[in-house]
Amino acid sequence: MMRVLLGLTCLIAFLNSCSKEKAPEEFELEQFSFDQITAISDDDMLGAYNAFLRGCEKIARQSGEFLNSTSAIHINRADYLKVCSLAHDIMPAKFKEFVLSNFTPYLIKYHGEEQGKFTAYYEAQINGSPVRDNTYKYPVYGRPYDLVEVNLQDFDSSLPDRKLIGQVENGKLKPYLTRAEITQKGLNAPVVMWADDEVDVYIMQIQGSAVAIQPDGTKVRIAYAGNNGHPFKGIGSILLSKGLLSPSQASMGNIKKWLKENPGLAKANMDENQRFIFHKLGNSEGPTGALGVPLTAGRSLAVDTDYVPLGALLWLETSQYNGKSLNRLVLAQDIGSAIKGAVRGDYFYGSGGDEILEVAGKMNSQGRYFVLIPKHYEESSND
Repeated sequence: MMRVLLGLTCLIAFLNSCSKEKAPEEFELEQFSFDQITAISDDDMLGAYNAFLRGCEKIARQSGEFLNSTSAIHINRADYLKVCSLAHDIMPAKFKEFVLSNFTPYLIKYHGEEQGKFTAYYEAQINGSPVRDNTYKYPVYGRPYDLVEVNLQDFDSSLPDRKLIGQVENGKLKPYLTRAEITQKGLNAPVVMWADDEVDVYIMQIQGSAVAIQPDGTKVRIAYAGNNGHPFKGIGSILLSKGLLSPSQASMGNIKKWLKENPGLAKANMDENQRFIFHKLGNSEGPTGALGVPLTAGRSLAVDTDYVPLGALLWLETSQYNGKSLNRLVLAQDIGSAIKGAVRGDYFYGSGGDEILEVAGKMNSQGRYFVLIPKHYEESSND
């Protein structure tokens, strides 16, 4: 087992001399062999094959030397694509053998700890209609016409790589409307769908996307299209802080039930989360993650890209809400406002209604993960 410390290898690097308050000695990768990871036997990896190839296609259209140059873990893009090229020539049933032969696992640790927090999310389901009526009366807003996004580096490359979201008033850029302002005043925005339940729309915003079941039974995917730039505050923490729910009741299923049973209190508490999500109609086979590819149920993971680059292969070892082991190959394909930390992930369960919400919403487990580095890159970096 070889320990790779930050700053001693080109596998990982920090920008701006760790200006994001992540000291080099706090983050490390520890090399393993797959023989040392006994849980590998639990997964045939077959379900990750197509997800891996989708990521390869996206990465092939990117530029730059590394996957996500701003991530702490630097994986050479050209060498990653060499492995991608080889993967196209194998049978899906041989994918596990391929991974074990072409990658080396590195355990991700922070402050010397390998254990971190792993939660789960899913694609919500709502009832929706393209036409407003007495049943379908809650708007699902598209991206506002007056919303402006500005990256400071577009004006001066010496400025931080930071995106500002707002609107122009009297010639000045100001913060965009908060959730409370939007729900009270409405928006200068298209309405992509009308829903029959305000709480369902709120849950959809938390998850980022949904499948809308229309009155004729047809299904339409509603995808993420942006946000209002304000901070996210979880509805669970809001209700817990006021004693409206006890810690044992704070699953997503119970939260949704409480909101629907207490409409008089629901809106005010939902509005305390200033973040508001805008949507668009989608046509992909699954919700699209931050990597730009459809997420794969049971194989996609949302990560903190300060540390883990999108597109990276990861070996995950954690457990479901009921304590059952969850050991499998996943791909870093998404991000989330609450997913912060070197050992932190949000596991994508898939699409569905309340039954999958209950399973995903209860997951809050300790676990660890390994980033898989192509062997080609290790060899070239040691020349």
